[in-house]
Amino acid sequence: MYEGIKGFSDVYPEEMAAYRAVIDTIEDTARGYGFREIATPAMEPAEMYIDKSGEEIVEELYAFEDRGGRQVALTPELTPTVARMVAARAQELPKPIKWFSTRPFWRYEEPQQGRFREFYQMNVDIFGSEEPDADAEILAVGADMLTGLGLDADDFEFRVSHRDILGELLRSFDADVDVREAIRAVDKSEKVEYNEYVGLLVEAGLSDDQAETFVDLLDAGNDDLDELVAFTDDVEPAVENLSAVLDAAADFGVREYCTLSLETARGLDYYTGVVFECFDAEGEISRAIFGGGRYDDLIESYGGPSLPAVGVAPGVMNSTLPLLLQRAGVWPEEALTTDYYVLRVGDTRDVAARIARQLRERGHVVESDVSGRSFGAQLGYADSINAETVVIVGERDLADGEITLRDMDSGEQVGVPLDEFPGDHERPTFDDFA
Repeated sequence: MYEGIKGFSDVYPEEMAAYRAVIDTIEDTARGYGFREIATPAMEPAEMYIDKSGEEIVEELYAFEDRGGRQVALTPELTPTVARMVAARAQELPKPIKWFSTRPFWRYEEPQQGRFREFYQMNVDIFGSEEPDADAEILAVGADMLTGLGLDADDFEFRVSHRDILGELLRSFDADVDVREAIRAVDKSEKVEYNEYVGLLVEAGLSDDQAETFVDLLDAGNDDLDELVAFTDDVEPAVENLSAVLDAAADFGVREYCTLSLETARGLDYYTGVVFECFDAEGEISRAIFGGGRYDDLIESYGGPSLPAVGVAPGVMNSTLPLLLQRAGVWPEEALTTDYYVLRVGDTRDVAARIARQLRERGHVVESDVSGRSFGAQLGYADSINAETVVIVGERDLADGEITLRDMDSGEQVGVPLDEFPGDHERPTFDDFA
């Protein structure tokens, strides 16, 4: 017997039913905001990721040379792909461009809580608007997805920051600072001890005193952004933008979910403005549930026009979102549901098939026997798939012009004239004929 590959998981029908309920909810939320679904390839040129993140990124990719001698990689994230797609047709696409996609991704990293090597993620992006309203709408759609799944303000928080605040603060010091590395250090600040955090800032070019001052500034800025402006006027545009986004979030009805957290940096280099990460408000899940932010330069870097962009990417399978829903007690029931099972007794396939077709035409989930099983075996199977109603099509009943309806919860049965079933009923059950 073969074993599955480490970091990949099998999902059986009952569990998949719960995942499907989650996916349907968040996709319906995105559609309600006018986001349109797209499909994207599972493979891209490896240089698309190397150019943005450096050669070291290859260690985290499923990258290889294909038979045509091309260096390719299974997609580890969607943002570069949608940036490429927008760049290819930027002139003809009406603005703003609002897209979403739900699909698998692959990263070769050590599996841990809520992180697998294959994971399913939904991406929601707005291209073509630099207004704070666009950032606020992304926050709103993310919050509405979570509340639509049954969570509330006691269950999650959005930790909101601004990359340009971090960048301008770092550049204000009299030091040769590698801003990119320093921001990466900020991104790790919640995961390492204080001394290690300061050490990473020093490695990026700050002195010990400057590193400690920078950390203190971020802490003070979480309470009062004016403290940062007092330190350097260069942060004022970013502070104004962040404040405008939070004001818009209040109008969108999601400010209560947002906490100012300047230590939130997002590790990817392409982020340019407001960024945020969603966390479990009770702290039981240590890793971020998902994150997002603004990436205004990425389209241009792929050969397209200068086009602002902002997005969010909640994981939906093999991720931390299911862990949060389970912790909060709102994970959908892992169970199969079936509206009807059409049970055949004797040579009744033609009538049973017709009834099954008519019920399916009304939009119901209908199963019938395809294995030649006995009456008892069919009834047991109907119970195992949680059939609500069993339609018994037997030779003796048909001779009298009838079929039998069985309510599976109560076990009660009633005979129904064949020419009255399903008749004008959209969802005929035992109660309609008892």
